[in-house]
Amino acid sequence: MSSTSAAAAPRPAPGLAGPRRPSAYVRGSLWGLLVVLVASLLATLVWLAGRYEASQVQSRLERDTADAIGDIRAAFTRNVQTLQALQSGALAREAWTPEALRLLHEHREWIRIEWRDSSLGTLAWADTPFRPSVFLRLGRGNAQADVALACANGRRVSGPAYSSSYFLPQVDGLGLEVMELCLPLVTAGRLSGYVVATYSLSEILAGLVGPQLTRSQEVSFTEADGTRLALHGAARRGNRVFTAQQLLDLPGNTMVLRMDSWRGAPDLFPNVLTALVTTMSIALVSVLALLGKDMRLRQRVEQDLADALAFRKAMEDSLVTGLRARDLEGRITYVNPAFCDMVGFAGADLLGHGTPAPYWPPELADEYQKRQDVRLTGQHAPPREGFESVFMRKDGSRFPVLIIEAPLINQQGIQTGWMSAFLDISEQRRVEELSRASQERLQATARLATVGEMASLLSHELNQPLAAISSYASGSINLLKGGPHAVADIELAMHRIAEQAERAGKVIKSVHDFVRRRDQEREATAPQALLEAIMPLVNLQARKLGVQVQTLLQDGLPPVVCDRTMVEQVLLNLARNAMQAMDQAAAASPSLTIQVRRVGTQEQLAQGNKAWLEFSVTDVGPGIPESVKQQLFTPFFTTKAEGMGLGLSLCRTVVEQHGGFLGFEPNPPQGTIFRFTLPVATAEPAAPPT
Repeated sequence: MSSTSAAAAPRPAPGLAGPRRPSAYVRGSLWGLLVVLVASLLATLVWLAGRYEASQVQSRLERDTADAIGDIRAAFTRNVQTLQALQSGALAREAWTPEALRLLHEHREWIRIEWRDSSLGTLAWADTPFRPSVFLRLGRGNAQADVALACANGRRVSGPAYSSSYFLPQVDGLGLEVMELCLPLVTAGRLSGYVVATYSLSEILAGLVGPQLTRSQEVSFTEADGTRLALHGAARRGNRVFTAQQLLDLPGNTMVLRMDSWRGAPDLFPNVLTALVTTMSIALVSVLALLGKDMRLRQRVEQDLADALAFRKAMEDSLVTGLRARDLEGRITYVNPAFCDMVGFAGADLLGHGTPAPYWPPELADEYQKRQDVRLTGQHAPPREGFESVFMRKDGSRFPVLIIEAPLINQQGIQTGWMSAFLDISEQRRVEELSRASQERLQATARLATVGEMASLLSHELNQPLAAISSYASGSINLLKGGPHAVADIELAMHRIAEQAERAGKVIKSVHDFVRRRDQEREATAPQALLEAIMPLVNLQARKLGVQVQTLLQDGLPPVVCDRTMVEQVLLNLARNAMQAMDQAAAASPSLTIQVRRVGTQEQLAQGNKAWLEFSVTDVGPGIPESVKQQLFTPFFTTKAEGMGLGLSLCRTVVEQHGGFLGFEPNPPQGTIFRFTLPVATAEPAAPPT
């Protein structure tokens, strides 16, 4: 490398001093420093590899200890269930002992099972068949205090309790560490006795800990100060000890499970050194070329990223759609200028802001908070077509918006928040309201035209028979004045009068049939379909007046027999009247509830009475004054400045034509409830409920 650098260096011009070349001492020092650095790196890597291997061994030992604790806890739980099953049947003492011996044969960790009464007197007992009785030397009474303490703890916690472990000497000069399990027996809420099981700690380690955990490790029970109580496992091997401890906390007793593993220290130096020397030789030659290439790529990518960011910023600034990004905790992380202009707040005032947002109306903050909590949980995806809401500008004015939300996914495919687009639909709502008002005026005009046509028809059709009746009546009077010779003429005139009266009756009947022609168009209609047909118009007016609309339907409602168009008009008329009444009274929290339920008891239906559905429209308006109640359904009576006074009258006529009843009542503490009934499709005719 030194010769190549020297050859490539330009020669100095005559009379000018060239650049000073580093001396051999300096180059040797640099190479020596490089060698020291590489050697230090290799030594550090070897040491770190050894530490890593040791940490892996320790981690495995910690996991094995945790698994052993889990095995012991699970086995203790199963044993408690086994003892509970032993006492589940009313066994006699003679039958209890063989069953206890069978359990001792299946569970080597138990060395004795006892059945005691409520005063701790022994009723029956059984010893393990795998060893002589462990109480031969000291007797069972020596452990009475531990049994009494465990049973007292079990009675206090209403469940199994354990005693502290104690050493039990044996006749062969050895001994074992044991502990007592006391399980209270409760019958009909009263303590009837105890089941006492004596555990051997060494057998717990041998039988309840998985053999794969003790094959190459030593497991033991110790006290908090390190005193070893029981030991089981492989013999000590290797030159390094790895130890892990876990606390076994039982009701009434606490022990430490210790696991020791003797293994040789990791010997990684030869293999790691060869691999590292080879790797470093290749890396030192290629690192500079890779760094130069990476630098050029990085600069090009950074330039492309800057161009992309500038392009995206220009697009976002030109949008009229408001954009907002939030993280998973609901904090605002991004807003575009269109959103700031929409709500009247600066971007600095919104970024990092949580809930409630400053553009939420105070009266809707709780509702928006619940909706956002549901959205942030990710359980319910937002509708793809978006949903409508109401925002508040900085000056306090409200305006409707259409919100379209989608998850914000990063490059790794992980959701980091939510992206929302906002459209100000104030102008759209204004156009819809104008269209609705125009439609209502057209409908009113059409109804008036129909009424005028009807009146003209009656006037035209009844004019001739009535004029004829008048003429014949006048002629009859003149004939009566002429004397008896005119009887035949008078009889003829009377016949003519009867014919013209019959003709007038036919005219009225034809108009009556025209009015009632919709009776033949009745069909079975589901209550849900009736509400779905009118809810778009109801919601449109409710949004304008700020009314909260709620629909309640009982489950399993049958269809009703009705003229669908007429009943829909009744529901729509009642809902509009309620919303207009609340708007005129300036109700604080206007709300409208439309409910459908079944009326009539099962006894009434069993007696053959007709089944009915009740439709109710409830508001929280000012109510109906007493002076208005008497003439509320009177035709052409109205309390509205622009009303015709025919709405409620026609509603009652439609309901009564269906056989139902329309009425109203107060809604405590404020408001009015209008109710009407319709017959169920499958019911037999009967009188409507009142």
